[in-house]
Amino acid sequence: MFKAFIGHSNDPDSAMAIAEVVEECKHSLAGQMPQAGILFTAIDHDHAAIVQQIQLAFPGIELIGGTTNGELSSVLQFQQDSLTLMLFVADRIKISAGVGYNASKNPARAARDAIAEARGKNDDSPKLCLTFPESLTCSGAEILQGLQESLGNEIPIVGGGTADDNTLDRTYQFCGDRVLSDAVPVLLFFGDIMVSHGVASGWEPITPKSRVTKAQSNVVYEIEGRRALDFYQEYLSKDKFVTGHMTHPLAVVEEDRYYMRSLSSYDLESGSVSFFADIPDRSMVQITYASRENVLAASAASLQEALSNYPGVQPTAALLVSCAARRRLLGTLASQEYQLIENHLPQGLPCCGFYAYGEIAPLKQQSQTKFHNQTFVTLLIGES
Repeated sequence: MFKAFIGHSNDPDSAMAIAEVVEECKHSLAGQMPQAGILFTAIDHDHAAIVQQIQLAFPGIELIGGTTNGELSSVLQFQQDSLTLMLFVADRIKISAGVGYNASKNPARAARDAIAEARGKNDDSPKLCLTFPESLTCSGAEILQGLQESLGNEIPIVGGGTADDNTLDRTYQFCGDRVLSDAVPVLLFFGDIMVSHGVASGWEPITPKSRVTKAQSNVVYEIEGRRALDFYQEYLSKDKFVTGHMTHPLAVVEEDRYYMRSLSSYDLESGSVSFFADIPDRSMVQITYASRENVLAASAASLQEALSNYPGVQPTAALLVSCAARRRLLGTLASQEYQLIENHLPQGLPCCGFYAYGEIAPLKQQSQTKFHNQTFVTLLIGES
């Protein structure tokens, strides 16, 4: 047995919101006790009170989550300033949580510590890792590296960086009854679990593949031996790049797929361009562009990829992670992102998700997990 249950409230009062969510979940649970849960909330809620109420309602629950740039669920679709909770009931599948601290000092070590704590609760080998880590104080790519060092490249890792409604001030992560910052919470799944995933952005390359010839971490200095800023302006013109550079992220090409990197800033003196995540030196890249229609269509494409690759008949639940940059570009159309997905979801499938500062998922089935920007990630999970 493996089941998922959803509660979602858009009440601005934290006490009222969590009371509504707990009551909704308990009604659906019908006396069953959840083993684990995922919590997504707006930044301005009373997070300590919320996680305490969840622990009182479901003692010992293995809970992780974090703050968002918007929330999604099969109960209330797209919402802002809300909270949503997904609970898992299972017998043959085991789920355990862990957390690593001080990610800004050593992101990889914080990730390894989180995995060590979660694995210490179970003797089996994990089949799936969910994570919703810090996003502002450290590199998401370095956190992912630490997770992969502990789990190996074969275990799918899915999640997204916690957010704070575009204030870029502080994000919060949850683990058990703890409200944290600068932390890496993880949730590991053990046993007979089936998984599939899909990723799509909607951004399409508009330039030939070109090689990064000088880069350090998230700063690209040269592409094909030219200053990165000159490379961009060669294709976009100076005025178009300066006014619209956020709409032209870079695609980092790997085999027949690519993952996205959003531009954060540029330096006129050095000609360097900075991105919101690391770009490997010597990697192949392309400048991209997308319309709102393409961005919306990508969410449905992500779900369809996950559905077509699901190894079973009916998944138990869906986790959705979209990028805050997508929501900002879509503006008033953001609510349509979930509505498009709902048209393709199996009827009655519980799902929840959030808008993140960076997304985490494998590029394709049975491949290494990557850190993404401006991407929509779908995860389907069920029991073998």
